[in-house]
Amino acid sequence: MPINITMPALSPTMEEGNLAKWMVKEGDTVSAGDVIAEIETDKATMEVEAVDEGTVGKIVVPEGTANVKVNALIAILLEDGEDAGAMDSTAGSGTGAGPAPAADAVPAAPANNTVIEVGAKAATDPMPAPKTADGGRVFSSPLARRLAKLNGLDLAQLSGSGPHGRIVKKDIEAALEKGIGKAAPAAAAAAPAAAAPAPAAAAPAGPSKDQVLKLFEEGSYELEPHDGMRKTIAKRLTESKQTIPHFYVTVDCELDALMALRAQLNGSASKDKDGKPAFKLSVNDMIIKAVALALRDVPDANVSWTDEAMVKHKHADVGVAVSIPGGLITPIIRQAEMKPLSVISNEMKDMGARAKSKKLLPHEYQGGTTAVSNMGMMGVKNFSAVVNPPHATILAIGAGEKRPIVKDDALAIATMMSVTLSTDHRCVDGALGAELLAAFKGYIENPMSMLV
Repeated sequence: MPINITMPALSPTMEEGNLAKWMVKEGDTVSAGDVIAEIETDKATMEVEAVDEGTVGKIVVPEGTANVKVNALIAILLEDGEDAGAMDSTAGSGTGAGPAPAADAVPAAPANNTVIEVGAKAATDPMPAPKTADGGRVFSSPLARRLAKLNGLDLAQLSGSGPHGRIVKKDIEAALEKGIGKAAPAAAAAAPAAAAPAPAAAAPAGPSKDQVLKLFEEGSYELEPHDGMRKTIAKRLTESKQTIPHFYVTVDCELDALMALRAQLNGSASKDKDGKPAFKLSVNDMIIKAVALALRDVPDANVSWTDEAMVKHKHADVGVAVSIPGGLITPIIRQAEMKPLSVISNEMKDMGARAKSKKLLPHEYQGGTTAVSNMGMMGVKNFSAVVNPPHATILAIGAGEKRPIVKDDALAIATMMSVTLSTDHRCVDGALGAELLAAFKGYIENPMSMLV
């Protein structure tokens, strides 16, 4: 039976993407794990792997096609022994050459063909993904799920041989041969579910184009359509300000000791045969470490809000806002409280460079437990950042500048930096936010404590 390959959802929020490049052509034989295409999302370019084997029967969406909807048909895979005549007529015919179809015109997968996930979970499965006893998802192809249901198998009892342990067709066949994995009899029907609550009101839309343009003289402007990144940023930040009660705390930190230690550490870095130092710390690297240690010391602030429970994180995964053309992205330093400054610095340089070329993988910029937004290098003295869920906090870093201060009852000049903590007031109250910021200030002003 022909297998329809659909546009994958490469992140939980992805609704459409650009099919940048095909790595295969019609007639090519592919195996599970082979890279078959490159997909561009709003923030990254990713390789997509096949999760079953067969021959590429038809490429439906040509490379270079923009705004392809998640779960739209992009290609058809033929199983062993099948020829092109097996493809359903509704999938189209020919080689797939010619002008690229409009995004809305990309055909959906035909109902009588098997739909297969490619590289990541498709937005809509023909059958729901099964769960383990503890609620975890059992990763399996749609074909495997259908065969399991037809044969009364419990996928949670099987082991997968596909990429990343995914259960595929041959695992079902092996289970049937061995007589294992039979599902338990279905439980009695549950009581009727309570009436579903009324859906929340949709967020108010912004002004329409026509409403704005009528305020300006025709010919005095140009229109630049929003790209996917700008749409995503607008949606997420609007949701954040509408649903998260923000609370702000600001402190001034003295930087002179930190600057001196940074110079000392950079001067002591070992060099390779070409004279390149093993690391070069920035002030931002030390800020990342300081906020991670502060969250370790104040664990009640290292949380995420959900309506059912408070998520208390065991590690400080620090997202760092990086400006890229058309928007920004936040690569994440995982378990930053446990990493030496040199490791944080090198990871940040690597991910920052790949962020600018949209080469980050989703797990490198999704999630995290807090974030840092540093506009000090742009001369900004003070600002307040917007909390980006699932984070409960974000730190806005201003410029380090010489200021007069009173020190030991005498007027002195010191390098000072203003820092504003934005919190989700549902889970980080004012006193807790102040405690977290005090811990951060302690590490910044006594930076040797970050090396212990």
